[in-house]
Amino acid sequence: MASTDSTTVAKDGSDLAGLEAGLDALESRQTHRTPFRQTFVQKILPPVLAVALVLAVWQALVSFKVVDDPTKLPAPSAVWDVVHTAWLEGELLGYIWTSVSRGLLGFCFALVIGTPLGLLVARVKFVRAALGPILSGLQSLPSVAWVPPAVIWLGLNNSMMYAVILLGAVPSIANGLVSGVDQVPPLFLRAGRTLGATGLKGTWHIVLPAALPGYVAGLKQGWAFSWRSLMAAEIIASFPDLGVGLGQLLENGRNASDMAMVFEAILLILIVGIAIDLLIFSPLERWVLRNRGLLVKN
Repeated sequence: MASTDSTTVAKDGSDLAGLEAGLDALESRQTHRTPFRQTFVQKILPPVLAVALVLAVWQALVSFKVVDDPTKLPAPSAVWDVVHTAWLEGELLGYIWTSVSRGLLGFCFALVIGTPLGLLVARVKFVRAALGPILSGLQSLPSVAWVPPAVIWLGLNNSMMYAVILLGAVPSIANGLVSGVDQVPPLFLRAGRTLGATGLKGTWHIVLPAALPGYVAGLKQGWAFSWRSLMAAEIIASFPDLGVGLGQLLENGRNASDMAMVFEAILLILIVGIAIDLLIFSPLERWVLRNRGLLVKN
């Protein structure tokens, strides 16, 4: 009997040791550096191949005269020549900076307004009942619809551009935060109140950190609305004093029936959108996921 008991105890001890080792393995983070070959194959090569495929199909359409009119579909080399010329003349970075500076500044204004508005809607029932449906409706309203009234109210100036950006981005940021707050487990709020985190302390230390995933999703969507709103405003409300941004460049190409310039503007708008996502929002999303144990740091 004693022998059986000791065997059982030894078995239980080994099982507990194995369980602890497994939990430690799950909780441990990889600290080794990912080989460049693996990074290249998994992250760099797929988008490069996708771009190469698009260019190959584009060139094939031109070479085999599927689209025989260069005024409708120019060759990739023609678009590259326009981009290269704009770079040599020092105009390319000016186009990009004019739009990016407006977009980022307008987005920062939208962030300052949308964040407290989202908290207010999420935490005050009366405000939510009054403003919640309006925010949802504004979010579904096309941003281009705000350009004509903004021009009439504010004129052809940068204030009009920022107003259109705000009207496009604020509802997305606020709704994203509302969605994040709605997903905060009630247990977190009760625990915070037990520890004395009430009022602004509870909002800062409990609600906002717990609502970060939804908030970050709202920020990402808010930037997309900001960028689209700005492009619509630059296309419709063109004026020499406003400078030439990417939207204005697109409209100039249309007025001149220069499809190479039109494609130049489209590609630059796309590249800027991708760059902002890769440089700002993707690292922010990874940071949020990593802090919640949903992403292992390589």
